Amino acid sequence: MDEKAMVADALVGVNGELKMFGDMIPQTEDKELKQCLKQIRNQCEMSQEKLYDAARERSYYVPAAKATQEEINHVKSIL
Repeated sequence: MDEKAMVADALVGVNGELKMFGDMIPQTEDKELKQCLKQIRNQCEMSQEKLYDAARERSYYVPAAKATQEEINHVKSIL
């Protein structure tokens, strides 16, 4: 497995974990557990940012082009 595939797999895994925390945190009533989950989620977000930066530096990930003002206005008008 090459480095590009490993970085992509790691990003998919971290993004899945972030979604999992996003689902769990609001459902937790225990304040200590909720705080602990938030701390773990924050660490996970920092890892995701580092992986994303590494992928961008190596051109493994190229983000989509930014939306034009016309496209933004169109979406706003729909919503």
